[in-house]
Amino acid sequence: MDEAPNPSAAVGRLRPALQATGPNALGSRAEAASRRLDLNADMGESFGVWTMGNDAELMPLVTSANIACGFHAGDPGTIAATVALAIKHKVAIGAHPSLPDLAGFGRRNLAVTPGEAYGLTLYQAGAVRAFAEAAGGRLHHIKAHGALYNMAARERSLARALAKATRALGDGLRLYVLAGSLMEEEALEAGVEVRREVFADRRYLADGSLAPRSRPDALITDENEAVQQVLRMVGEGHLIAVDGSVVPVCADTLCIHGDKPTAVPFVRALRTALNAHGVRLTAD
Repeated sequence: MDEAPNPSAAVGRLRPALQATGPNALGSRAEAASRRLDLNADMGESFGVWTMGNDAELMPLVTSANIACGFHAGDPGTIAATVALAIKHKVAIGAHPSLPDLAGFGRRNLAVTPGEAYGLTLYQAGAVRAFAEAAGGRLHHIKAHGALYNMAARERSLARALAKATRALGDGLRLYVLAGSLMEEEALEAGVEVRREVFADRRYLADGSLAPRSRPDALITDENEAVQQVLRMVGEGHLIAVDGSVVPVCADTLCIHGDKPTAVPFVRALRTALNAHGVRLTAD
């Protein structure tokens, strides 16, 4: 869910104006003590007898969980168990709607109309909301998964459909968006509260978009480098692109890839570094 098939598409254009005026706009590292950051992770992506990720160990370390709704992964029992785990650890509950692509894990582009995108988002988020409320919790946010996330980040009509669905669900739901993307623009235009998302283990291009995985340097595999990238984005309000250019960024929420074997020790190291810099970890 963190890259677009076409690296030249304006998926992650970062606008200095938004960086300067957003609710979590950042200045120097010295100002980090007054800042906050949400740590989000995709959860509940097991299905039937197939297990994905390590939700039990990761859940206590994050502040919000994006729970699969059944279209790319997850099933009723998994949704219920993941919601219960989130409530136990006081983690914000999010819906993680996808294109209807169980076989492809929601990562394949499918031709959907804005009306279809609206409906499938409303349908899936409504399911997670039902489980959350039945367990005594509440739905906090929506974050699109995989190809739906990528497509909505660069196609205005789909971005508008996701924003419309989030607004229709009410209760002040937040929409998690790729920082600087069309999703951010359309959500703000619709009056939907956004959380601008960044990534610790991905490198960026000069236009602020994610470096495509086809590049050998797309992924950051060194834990220390990934931590430093986060501290720079959160504490200094910018990132260093692959060509060395400085790109402004507003970071409200950081995506943790929980299906990686090193996810748990990495999040622990990241939390230690953020706490040392006075960054408050919270979903709100």
